[in-house]
Amino acid sequence: MVDASHPADVFRHALRVYWDDTDGGGVVYHGSYVRMFDRARAEWLHALGVGQQKLREGDVLLAVRSMAIDFRKPARLDDELSITARLEDLRPASLTVAQELSRAGECLVTARVRLACLQASTFRPRALPEALARTLRTGETP
Repeated sequence: MVDASHPADVFRHALRVYWDDTDGGGVVYHGSYVRMFDRARAEWLHALGVGQQKLREGDVLLAVRSMAIDFRKPARLDDELSITARLEDLRPASLTVAQELSRAGECLVTARVRLACLQASTFRPRALPEALARTLRTGETP
């Protein structure tokens, strides 16, 4: 298990709620949170210097294996939100990311996402490349 509880290890991504995120009543549709969490994880990886294109060039794909979401309070149209991403666990061929979506410091939704490392060309499981694992462990860009 990786101890990533230090505040410097938490990545923050800001976003606003738009019409296409909501249902007819202006409340964020539950499926939209999955997309929001996904974008925040992608931005986290970009900030670490390992964007999606760079991963694919290395024949690596990080696929969602499982996701647990806890909906506490709704977000609404035009809300300014913050989503965090923090490495919770790192294994030889997978990682778990803890995420939190908040509005003005109040937690609305949390997610725990397990990502499996796959060979992009075959979609078969593979070990995380050592350089990627090191970057995830240390937070240092390659």
